[in-house]
Amino acid sequence: MHHLLPVLVTVPLLGATLLVAGGHRLSRVAAETIGCAFAAGTAGLAIALLLNSSPPLTDWVGGWTPKGGESVGIVLVGDGPGLGMAALASLLTVAALAYSWHYFDEPPRRHAGAFPALMLLFQGGMCGFAIAGDLFDAFVFFELMSVVAYALTGHRVEEPKVVQGALSFGVLNSLGAYAVLTGIALLYARTGELTMTKIGQGLDHHGGPDALTLAAFALVLTGLLVKAAAVPFHFWLPDAHAVAPTPVCMLLSGVMVELGAYGVWRVYRTVFSGPGGIPASDLERALVVLGVLTAVVGAVMCWYQRHIKRLLAYSTVAHMGLFLIGIGALSPEADDGVALYILGHAGVKAALFACTGVLLDRYGSVDEHALHGRARELRGVAVLFVLGALSLAGLPPFGIGLGKAVLEEAVGGPLTVLFVAVSAVTAGAVLRVAARVFLGLGPRPGDESSYETTGIDEEPETRHRLTRVPDTMTAVPAVLLVASLAVGAVPGFARAVGRAVSGGTAPYWTPAGVLLGLTSTALALGLAALAVTRPKPLAEPSWATPLRRLQSGHIGDYVSWLLVGTTLLAALAAPGILGR
Repeated sequence: MHHLLPVLVTVPLLGATLLVAGGHRLSRVAAETIGCAFAAGTAGLAIALLLNSSPPLTDWVGGWTPKGGESVGIVLVGDGPGLGMAALASLLTVAALAYSWHYFDEPPRRHAGAFPALMLLFQGGMCGFAIAGDLFDAFVFFELMSVVAYALTGHRVEEPKVVQGALSFGVLNSLGAYAVLTGIALLYARTGELTMTKIGQGLDHHGGPDALTLAAFALVLTGLLVKAAAVPFHFWLPDAHAVAPTPVCMLLSGVMVELGAYGVWRVYRTVFSGPGGIPASDLERALVVLGVLTAVVGAVMCWYQRHIKRLLAYSTVAHMGLFLIGIGALSPEADDGVALYILGHAGVKAALFACTGVLLDRYGSVDEHALHGRARELRGVAVLFVLGALSLAGLPPFGIGLGKAVLEEAVGGPLTVLFVAVSAVTAGAVLRVAARVFLGLGPRPGDESSYETTGIDEEPETRHRLTRVPDTMTAVPAVLLVASLAVGAVPGFARAVGRAVSGGTAPYWTPAGVLLGLTSTALALGLAALAVTRPKPLAEPSWATPLRRLQSGHIGDYVSWLLVGTTLLAALAAPGILGR
């Protein structure tokens, strides 16, 4: 089976090549069918390999196997976490392509294969990054994924705000990539190796960590945390989500930022976790501090948004903070919880963006205030939106709820309060939107001038505003929510995830986990009800306005914060190294 690992990358790349070469001769139905077929084939292969990944699969591409322990070949590693992320990326790509069936108003230059080709390239980059066993090739796939994501974000390039959002995305992620490449160069200079496990062994052989190890760690993790949209590296994410096509948002929040968190976990475990790397206490301090900062800032910013796509983007930022805390706990139980949380979050967040896309194409707006009561007739979409919000709160037996419960038990203490609060605030914001937009509850909100971004008068992504919602645009989010429910409800699924990730004790529901999930759900419902019926007490306070205005849209500001974040990361990881 290990010889099939390269096929995970080559199948979507082959499909993209065929679509680019012959897309102008294909009908739209044919091009989109080919795109779905290649994406689904890759998903099936990823699942098949995942089911046969014990022991982990290893393949040296092209037969360039090590000689005398040395190699210049490309190594792919198919273990549970890597193949799991590849399967998740592939399944969400299939969902996004199915959702976008005849979605856009006109293929660019009558090239029907352009959009599905880009989506397949994106899928290939994500799969390659998930299973790359050497750091340089992980960087190559990292860049392939990023470049295609820039193009997908700026798909509607004729709109100035789309260009601005895609440019912010491109510049910040490119700087993150340069940081990764510089860190790789430092590690290669120290160890003469690029394979992740060999780098880790080389660092251990050199002796204890020093300033070079710290610099390499800070630079590599900077690039990964930019991709993960952790604070203060997160500014590109809301700007990109505000302008990216809905199917692209499904992938950005559903799996791409999660791949950044997966990269942090993978690189630390294989490169920096030994005696020559970063001490566990320093890594825990760095990730927990950044995780708490990310969760709090993301939740606060999520609550004070009225642009629905930005609101969902900040929700992703907030939950990314919880992922980082779980990774920083450095325990098998926390790893299992993060894996379950990511699986549940991917389906729910993609479904919520899909429902928001329906609002955009039906009403030409994603503004919570302007849409007040206008979507009463979309009852099916309303049900899906509310279910997504309740899942986001951690309601049992959804997958997010199980992942959250396992993580809360693993981290314990005051951080449990943070998990409950962040889940309640982000889900409460989504429930508030549902109550106002789909039910018309509460007084019609005023048009406060303090909002720089409202979501009013957005251009629909279809040729004309929809008078009837296509079945694919409701079926896809419904399937995604069912899948998220299955993560937490299907007997044996959590056990299989635990076995694939840590090989340890199977995650399971506990009375405390169920109680905390119900508590965060009740708090979310209460916050939403209070915000709708008595909006003034929960209106934006004066201290939150400067925080929101940090999202200035100026690339120079974002670059400055990236440098601040790199410095903060190095400072948090430094005491155990520089104090030796």
